[in-house]
Amino acid sequence: MAREIDGNLIATGKEFVVVAARWNERFGEALIEGAVDCLERHGARSEDVTVVRCPGSFELPQVAARVSDRLDPDAVICLGVLIRGETPHFDYIAGEATSGIGALGREGDLPVTYGVLTCDTMEQAMARSGSKAGNKGAEAAEAAIEMANLYESIDELA
Repeated sequence: MAREIDGNLIATGKEFVVVAARWNERFGEALIEGAVDCLERHGARSEDVTVVRCPGSFELPQVAARVSDRLDPDAVICLGVLIRGETPHFDYIAGEATSGIGALGREGDLPVTYGVLTCDTMEQAMARSGSKAGNKGAEAAEAAIEMANLYESIDELA
């Protein structure tokens, strides 16, 4: 049988940084609450979770890179809410945030998860930040827990 490497959802003993954009704060706060609640439900202590707020989603990759270097967490969770407007501004910000977060995850030594909502309407943002469609902040936190454990398992084999 082939060797199998898998992560788990145990956050005990791990440190996490949640980097959250303030823009569209009403929905962003719900994402933060979902992420922190998820981390704590899976065993993280509140003192092992740091929330860092930045102005908007464009700044998420910059701040995530800085906390990755300076705070040495086991994983970084990026949260933001973008709601399409009347101009292409939404597309530029969404593209830069997405590619920046993805690049950081590929280049770094730790997992960086993506919890940025890209919505066409306020209703979609509401649904994805804690009502009908669940809480995407909690989902990004769950992915961060699993990825932190997966990276640890891979490192143990090296």
